[in-house]
Amino acid sequence: MNNYLAAFNKAFESRVRLGIMSILLVNEVVDFAMLKEQLQLTDGNMASHLAALEKATYITVTKKFVGKKPNTTYAVTDEGKKAFNLHLDALEKLIQKTI
Repeated sequence: MNNYLAAFNKAFESRVRLGIMSILLVNEVVDFAMLKEQLQLTDGNMASHLAALEKATYITVTKKFVGKKPNTTYAVTDEGKKAFNLHLDALEKLIQKTI
């Protein structure tokens, strides 16, 4: 069982980061407001988790203006997809091993 635990990625241990990555994997691009609404988080909490995923190069951030309003969007990187899928595989193997 320890082999499965070793395959877990610390970047995805938080339920918030699991949620962010899950949403980004099924949507090409998602804006801050949609993520915040879906995960029901404060701006600060959301921003800190997004910053951690960006620092790990698992997501990209695009800032632009829509009219006069700022709009920040997020997308998962190829590296992020690979890392997240490996993490999910490890979780699945652990679950199957314990059932």
